[in-house]
Amino acid sequence: MTQTAKNQKLLTFEEYLAYDDGTDTRYELVDGELVEMPPESQENSNLARFLFVELLKHFPFYLVAHKDTEIEVAGRRARCRLPDLMIHTEESYAALIGATRATLTRDMPPPALVIEIVSPGTANRVRDYRYKRTEYAAREILEYWIVDPQMQQITICQWVEGQYEDKVFTSATCMESVVIADLLLTVEQVFNSTNRPELPGE
Repeated sequence: MTQTAKNQKLLTFEEYLAYDDGTDTRYELVDGELVEMPPESQENSNLARFLFVELLKHFPFYLVAHKDTEIEVAGRRARCRLPDLMIHTEESYAALIGATRATLTRDMPPPALVIEIVSPGTANRVRDYRYKRTEYAAREILEYWIVDPQMQQITICQWVEGQYEDKVFTSATCMESVVIADLLLTVEQVFNSTNRPELPGE
C-alpha cells in the first residue's frame, strides 16, 4: 500500500466520500490522507476468494461483502477502511439500503465480522495487527480475522467487554468463531487452497 501524491490536502470524511479522481483506483482514508490500495498478490486474491466461498456456506450472499464495503473508523483525523471481507449483520446491511455508496459510517451499526489478509511488508503487518485491530475493536465488531500467509496462521480477535481477546490458530487446528458457530475449517485448509491443482498431463 502506498500513499498517493495526487492530493496533498487533508480530507474530511465528507470530502473523501465525494472524492473522484476519474480512475478505478481504490483508496483507504488514513488520518485525512488518501492511501492507494494496489492490486493484491495472486496468493492473497486466491485466499480472499476461497474464504468468500466458504462464508457463503453459512450466510446469504447479500450479507457477505468482498472488497466492496468500507467502514468508517476512529483516528486522529478522518479514517475509512476497506476490509478484504466482511459479514454484515441484518442491521448493518439494512443501513446501506438506498445509499449511493457502500460505506458504513460511524452512525450506522457495525458488521459482525471483518477479515484482513496480510500483505508482505512490515508496514502492512503493523497496520493489520496493530492499527486495524484497535480501530475495529472501537467499532465493536464482534470478530476480526487476521489471515497471515507469511506466518501460516490465522488470528481471530473476539470482542469481549470492550476489547479484543485473541486466539491464534495454526496447521490442522479447526478455527473457533462466535459469529460462525458451526465453522469446520482448519488453517491448513485455508492456506492449501492457494495451491494450484495439478492439471491433466502435467
